[in-house]
Amino acid sequence: MSVFRPFKAVRPVPEKARDIASLPYDVMDSEEARIEVQKNPLSFIHVEKPEVDLPEGTDLYDPAVYAKAKENLYKYISDGLMVQDDKPMYYIYRLRMDGRDQYGLVGLCSVDEYMDGTIKKHELTRPEKETDRIRLIDACDAHPSPVFFTYPHKAEIDKVVAKVVKSTIPVYDFVSDDGIGHSLWLMSEEQDLKKIEQAFADLPYLYVADGHHRTASAAKVGLLRREQHPDYTGEEEFNFFMTVIFPDNQLKIFDYNRVVKDLNGLSVIDFFEQVKEKWDLQEVPAGKHFAPTHLHQISMYLDGIWYYLSPKVGSWDENDEVENLDVSILQDNLLQPILGIEDPRTDNRIDFVGGIRGLSELMKRVDSGREKLAFAMYPTSMAELIGIADAGKIMPPKSTWFEPKLRSGLFIHLLK
Repeated sequence: MSVFRPFKAVRPVPEKARDIASLPYDVMDSEEARIEVQKNPLSFIHVEKPEVDLPEGTDLYDPAVYAKAKENLYKYISDGLMVQDDKPMYYIYRLRMDGRDQYGLVGLCSVDEYMDGTIKKHELTRPEKETDRIRLIDACDAHPSPVFFTYPHKAEIDKVVAKVVKSTIPVYDFVSDDGIGHSLWLMSEEQDLKKIEQAFADLPYLYVADGHHRTASAAKVGLLRREQHPDYTGEEEFNFFMTVIFPDNQLKIFDYNRVVKDLNGLSVIDFFEQVKEKWDLQEVPAGKHFAPTHLHQISMYLDGIWYYLSPKVGSWDENDEVENLDVSILQDNLLQPILGIEDPRTDNRIDFVGGIRGLSELMKRVDSGREKLAFAMYPTSMAELIGIADAGKIMPPKSTWFEPKLRSGLFIHLLK
């Protein structure tokens, strides 16, 4: 059984939705965030990255940062820029990118189901990142931004969503500066709410797609509130957290590529000799398509030339869900043994580039001398993600890149 409940969201008034909606906190640094609020003074970045309203150089984990987040959040409400709906409902959030639509439902998932594994995850989290979001949520007494879940698609859910979209007018319908379309419909009819709630109750599991740190943080704030309120009933708002949940067949995972600063002291000739021990290597003819075209093909860019890399049979365990991932094969058969990158989470010789930026970004970084070589990956599939989560295993870092990104500030869940 999976709990997914309607709720009374705090939302921007329609005429301010585009101005308030912002990219999530973890796709920009403080300098980029300051530029964002100069360009758009109403941006929800004031809550997501409240250091923009404090002196430059302020410690990002200073208590003043979290106090400013709370102040900024409730100022949106006191200024009349955001209001709370008067009854619980679901919200249909459509994202449109390059002519492709994905329809998500905004609602509440259960802290208990995150703790007992009904909500499955596929990535590790870092304590310092969790702590930051815990402090923000706790200070704001709210979930200011949603997490991104998926589920095995169900026809009965699609039917209710399609009916509401066809029969009602969206309360928000705008295109953000990055060209992504954002539309929001309200689902408030009691019969629709019951159908959605029951359809999710029939699902054995839900899956974190993106936002593992925010999910863990939201759940831990719920546990903290239970300690503070030992007489809790389980129905309080802090027992739930806000999600946008999309059917798996509407999502697209982009490649998540790698760039490396050096050859670990090897000459180019020695590097190639070691690579050929476990990889079949083929130079890509000039002018030919050089992006990977299928699973277990990786493209490598070095000294102005693209190469195809294919792992030799027997160099990995095809029956292990994690080892069969291309990111694992690259790590275990090249990055670690040849380039000496033991832990890609912490090694500053490796960096990661989302596929949305294109392979030209990899070429630019190598050609500039900033990096020595680059690896372009074939995207991880939704089936691989769900299979690994079902097996209770963890993906290597930076295995998936979802686009388009959810906007923050379009709906907020108050914990009181």
